[in-house]
Amino acid sequence: MSLAIKLQSATSDFQKLQADMSKAVEARQKLDAQLSENELVKKEFANLTPENTVYKQIGPVLVKQDIADAKHNVDTRLDFIKGEIKRVESQLKEIEGKQEEKRQELVNIQTTIQQQTAQQPAPSNP
Repeated sequence: MSLAIKLQSATSDFQKLQADMSKAVEARQKLDAQLSENELVKKEFANLTPENTVYKQIGPVLVKQDIADAKHNVDTRLDFIKGEIKRVESQLKEIEGKQEEKRQELVNIQTTIQQQTAQQPAPSNP
């Protein structure tokens, strides 16, 4: 395979990795927002008394919900979100590693192309 084709292929792979990284970063940001929102809800639940009423929105309807069930649901959601954050973090590290490998491959190909270009004799002018 020629160096130009290798360079084009490696560049394409690197761009795909950059797109994957962007998607993973976006997913991480969404999870951070969800985590913050659910932690805020959990703090609000800490201020509730047994006399308070909690409602859960299901579509356009508010349905009365037991406080203990609501707290449990939020705790479960927090655990799930934290697990997803860990998964996305490992995905980000994996993509970063692949990007670094591909970046090094690109540098090596470009260096080889430059060396070959420098070794070619200059065209003579008559």
